[in-house]
Amino acid sequence: MGEAGIRHIVILGGGTAGWMTAAALSRALHGSGRTITLVESDEIGTIGVGEATIPTIHWFNQIVGLDEGEFIRETKATYKLGIQFTGWNGEGSAYLHPFGTFGPPGDGVMFLHRLIRARLDGMVAATEDFSLTAQAARAGRFATPVSDPRSLRSTLGYAYHFDAGLYARYLRRHAEARGVARIEGKVARVDQDPESGCVTRLVTERGDEVAGELFIDCSGLRGLLIEQTLGAGFEDWTQWLPCDRAWAAPSAAETEVIPYTRATAAEAGWRWRIPLQHRTGNGYVYASRFQDDDAARQSLLGALGEEPIAEPRLIRFLPGKRKRAWVKNVVAIGLSSGFLEPLESTSIHLIQSGIAKLLALFPRRGDDPLVAEQFDRVFGREMLDVRDFLVLHYKMTAGRDEPLWRYCRDMPIPDTLTYRIDQFRASGRLVLSTDELFRDASWFAVMDGQGIRPADYNPMIETISEADNRRHVEAVRAAIAQAVTQLPPLPLPSDMGKA
Repeated sequence: MGEAGIRHIVILGGGTAGWMTAAALSRALHGSGRTITLVESDEIGTIGVGEATIPTIHWFNQIVGLDEGEFIRETKATYKLGIQFTGWNGEGSAYLHPFGTFGPPGDGVMFLHRLIRARLDGMVAATEDFSLTAQAARAGRFATPVSDPRSLRSTLGYAYHFDAGLYARYLRRHAEARGVARIEGKVARVDQDPESGCVTRLVTERGDEVAGELFIDCSGLRGLLIEQTLGAGFEDWTQWLPCDRAWAAPSAAETEVIPYTRATAAEAGWRWRIPLQHRTGNGYVYASRFQDDDAARQSLLGALGEEPIAEPRLIRFLPGKRKRAWVKNVVAIGLSSGFLEPLESTSIHLIQSGIAKLLALFPRRGDDPLVAEQFDRVFGREMLDVRDFLVLHYKMTAGRDEPLWRYCRDMPIPDTLTYRIDQFRASGRLVLSTDELFRDASWFAVMDGQGIRPADYNPMIETISEADNRRHVEAVRAAIAQAVTQLPPLPLPSDMGKA
């Protein structure tokens, strides 16, 4: 691969992953003299399982240089304040995983222990009462977080629902304006260096040759470069995440947009409902070993309660990750690196996380084994952490007796997740590393929502009496109830993105 280093970067595949990668690299490498070429075919469709994000999307949009108002208009976005899980503890049950934090500003993890203590002392209160974000979502109100650490509004958090196809198109314009070249066509041949095995060029069906020193595989689940060419290997996680298919169908836009994703447990999986400005995204994620495709399709359409505006589309996937996401001079970004179902809207985050790690570890040579090893370590660790968070939802389900849910309750789970649950159940402690995507508030919301009740709390908060602690917690609840009334109403879809 020579001493000249990386001069030509080739991205295989467009869609969300390809154009996010192109937009970020073209911004970060502007002025370096490196070229970026993206090869994609209009004949190859994209997965587009979900159209929901988590708050880390703000970071990515900022590094690419997107204007929020323009982004909202171009992608038909709506605000998302969290995810509601309906029926996961039986019919009629529901809880919200809100973005943002619980309690007052600055108290963070310790407030969760104050709440646990008050409950053990007999206080009865809904967990949502202590999240301004949750209360705003329920009231249909919205405001962006403020930086003032004394304000309750600093505890707010939000992301977006948006049209992933429009987002890719929007990012493509930004990337091409910064010099990214796009070549249309299917790849017919992948050339490799006979000695090193590194990829040297892609050749399309019409004969275009695209050479480079660093190749980024955004070819989706098939992993044309990382797997079919370089044989990275795959870790199958279906023993913990049994859902392996989804039907997706859009319906008409809702007249009143609800500012959260809805994830409703069903007989062999769960259904999503995602409100956009111009339509509503619907889908049913299910386990094919517990329900056949035709029955699953009917389940989605039966629950929809309205005619879809397009034919339902079947998506097949295998939960898990590549054993290596960087092999020789190929880096896998997006679905080519693995797939974790859309239960917590992590697909787009994992794309941008892979991009962030590529930027942080950008190599002198595309086939640097030490860089590749570090990328695999940190990205693999993140995939494992997200996996455990998703498995938590399935394992701790109660009140459902369908075969899938009986399987999930009985299935052995990773030791890392067992340890987290045991720690929380015994002492209210949330055992997280500093680099994890989902923080204390998220783990607490789901553990609490799924019915795990701690038997104790951190004794460090015993500097005040039980009575004073309870008064403090009640005062926080009252302050949040008052603060939500001061937030403006959520904008109508027709007003989204206006200056």
